[in-house]
This record gives sequence, C-alpha cells and structure tokens, in this order.
Amino acid sequence: MAMAQIWDVVIVGGGIVGAATLYKLQQRFPSKSILLLEKEALLSDHQTGHNSGVIHSGIYYKPGSKKALTCAKGRRELVAFAKEHGVKHDVCGKIVVAVDERELPQLEKIHQRGIENGIEDLRRITAEEIQQIEPYCTGIAGLWVGCTGIIDFRGATNKMAELACAINPASQVRTGEQVLDTLPQGAFTVVRTNKASHHAKCLIFCAGLQSDRMARADGVDVQEQIVGFRGDYYELSAKGKHKVKNLIYPVPDPRFPFLGVHFTRMTDGSTECGPNAVFTFKREGYGKTDFSLADTWDALTYGGTWKLFFKNMSYGINEYRRAFSKKLFLKTLRRLVPSLQMDDIEPGRAGVRAMLLGTDGEMVDDFRIERSGNHIHVLNAPSPAATACLAIGDHIVDLCVAEGVLAG
Repeated sequence: MAMAQIWDVVIVGGGIVGAATLYKLQQRFPSKSILLLEKEALLSDHQTGHNSGVIHSGIYYKPGSKKALTCAKGRRELVAFAKEHGVKHDVCGKIVVAVDERELPQLEKIHQRGIENGIEDLRRITAEEIQQIEPYCTGIAGLWVGCTGIIDFRGATNKMAELACAINPASQVRTGEQVLDTLPQGAFTVVRTNKASHHAKCLIFCAGLQSDRMARADGVDVQEQIVGFRGDYYELSAKGKHKVKNLIYPVPDPRFPFLGVHFTRMTDGSTECGPNAVFTFKREGYGKTDFSLADTWDALTYGGTWKLFFKNMSYGINEYRRAFSKKLFLKTLRRLVPSLQMDDIEPGRAGVRAMLLGTDGEMVDDFRIERSGNHIHVLNAPSPAATACLAIGDHIVDLCVAEGVLAG
C-alpha cells in the first residue's frame, strides 16, 4: 500500500455536494491541497446522476428553513455557473396543476410560500393558461414558476471538480477509491482506502446514501438512520413526446413527503414521467428486485422504518402496485395529461433517495450538517440539495472557518 500523503482537506463522496464543496473550498483557499475520494468509477454516480435533473425554484420549503434559504440562493448561483462554464441547462419554467377543487387550498399555500421565499416569476394561472402553456394538460388552476429549469447535473459536477483542480494542481480527484475507515493520529486523521492511506488535517463527509454509517464509524452519535426510497421513471415514447413541452407537476399531497409523479423534459431532449417512491431493499440498488441483506437488515430492524410504514400504509401499498404495473402508473399520469395512451410511455431509469428517518418514523425534512472535531458530516441533503449545492458548499466552508476547523 502506498505511503500516506498529507492533505489539508480530504472530502469523502463525489456527488454534486462533494464536488461543490471542493470547488468552494479551493476558491476560498487556493493554496490548500484538497483530495476528493469517490468509490465509484465516475463522479455523481448515485443520487446526483439519478435525480430528475430539475433546477428547483424553492417554492415548497418552509420559510426560514435551511432548504428555503439555500435553494433560491443556490439556484441563482447554479444557473450563473452553468452559463459561465457551458453546462447544459435551460430555465424553461414549470407549471403546478390542480385537477380538482380539493387541491386548491394546498395550491394557494404553495403560492404563499413561494412569495414568502422571494421566488421570482411566480404567478397563479387559470385553466385556459394551463392549456396555452401545455396544450395536452388539463387542470382547473395552477401556478407558473418561471425560474424553474433543467440541467445536466453530472456535467455540473464534473465541471466543478475540473475547475477546482485547475486552481491548485496539487489537489486531486480520485475515483474508484473507497474509504474503508478513518483513524485519529495526533493532529491528523488517517483515511484508509482500498488503494492507499492519506493523512488529513480536515475531513468532510458528503457520503449521501452512506452518510449515517460513515458518521457512526467516525464516532458521531446519530440517532436517525438513512432509509432508501427508489423512484422509477417512465419516458415518453416517440409517439407521446409531443404531449409535454417542459415541466408539469401535480399539487403535492401534504400527507406525504414526496412531490408526486410529474413530467420533466431533460437536457438530452427526452421527457421523463415519475418518479414513484417505494422502499428499496438496497441503498444503491436501481433495479426493482435489487437486494442487499445488510441494507435490508439495517432498515427493517430500525423502529423508525416500521413507524413510517404504519403511518403511510395505504400510500406505500399504492406506490408498490404502481412500481409493478404500467397500467396503474399510466392512470396516475393521466390525471395531468388525460390523452396519454399505453404506447405513449416506455420504461425508463430509476434513482434512490437517501432519507434521514427519525426514531419516530418522521423524515428529517431539512438539511443537516454537523461538526465533530475537525470533521464535518453532511448527514441529510435531500432534494433540493443538487440545486442548492453551491450554497451548501459555501455553508460548509463558512462552518470550517467559523469553527476553526480550517485555518487560513
């Protein structure tokens, strides 16, 4: 095994939050040597590379929450970054559509939240305006959210890593290198991987689906646990593609923690429909039958998982039925686009969301970043973390400086 090298900072995890943290740290401290470690062969190969590709506006989040404060700030910076550095994106806007009167109070609540959060280009639209924007969509009222967009998050991640390494050629991004453990050694932490050992003055964990495990292994007292939820997508076929121009969202059901099945035009020109949300038996498993004994054991021996199941039993059953039934999935999609036919959609990809679940069965809704000595742990970074990544990176750098983790 190679001799240990001393790094000012080691970042564990090469998703977009890890890459944005690398980029922001290197901008603020151009002379610091920083190493980013990613176990997969490519950066952004889990949540970042499997998400819906949406630049979120920030309309849904509780005013004053970390999500609300960082989403809009991060969105504006991400769009400016994409423009400056040629990352594929399009601020095309989206509509949120109410299909019956029961959804109108929730639509109004979202509208007011958007106003409180200072979301620009936001307005109520009528049934007629819905059809002007999306001719095949049917609803009784809606919201136009003009600042929502789409982006190539993989491209953005790679560009951030590339720019950071250009600032200081001594810094490195290493893929295919998995962190096995960390050990304190005087003023340093020894980071042992499958390929080498590294000495780190400061360690930042952006481990996504493995964040709780990495934190516990590092001695952090984390009561909550990550539980994975797989989201399956369909794509509009060549026959059905003309029925959606950009982005169409339902009014989310406030009883459940997900936004509901929606339509998203991607930067490659395809249009995705989804996702659903089902418990996954493997944290990094994207197939319907993927299974990990360790992941399943961890999830099903955790009391919070069962409390979540019992609270959302009917919802969970319906999601599982849809996961294995194209007919049921199509029925849900037809609420927004009634003319869709079976041959208008075809099976697409899947993603897995890391949800930090409390012992009470409630999902931790807000971002959560904690310090333990000279180590920073991103414990919870659900959507809109990809949109907010540059703002999250700034927050992590500020935390390092304020807490004396990283001296100038």
